[in-house]
Amino acid sequence: QVQLVESGGGLVQAGGSLRLSCVVSGSIPTLNILAWYRQAPGKERELVAFFNRVGTSIYTGSVKGRFTISRDNGKNTVYLQMNSLKPEDTAVYYCNSAYGSSLPWGQGTQVSVSS
Repeated sequence: QVQLVESGGGLVQAGGSLRLSCVVSGSIPTLNILAWYRQAPGKERELVAFFNRVGTSIYTGSVKGRFTISRDNGKNTVYLQMNSLKPEDTAVYYCNSAYGSSLPWGQGTQVSVSS
């Protein structure tokens, strides 16, 4: 059974930075299948960053140029470095597969950005 555990969220002021971590336990084909999603209050969950089939990072929407997804195979961990945070980045952030069926969802990590 695969388990995803997200951490690293918190409360920051606009313009600040956070680094989120997603530790994977259990077997998955490669960390490259993982992505970061977020869900803001009253909104649907959205894809934020992922790796394409050759491992290149892809970003969606307003996070381009501010967020960086990376992975450490030795630690079975995927990261999301978030810089220049904005109040509209406030959400619960999750990691999960970007391809095929979803893995069991973790509890997520709350990111709150004050203006």
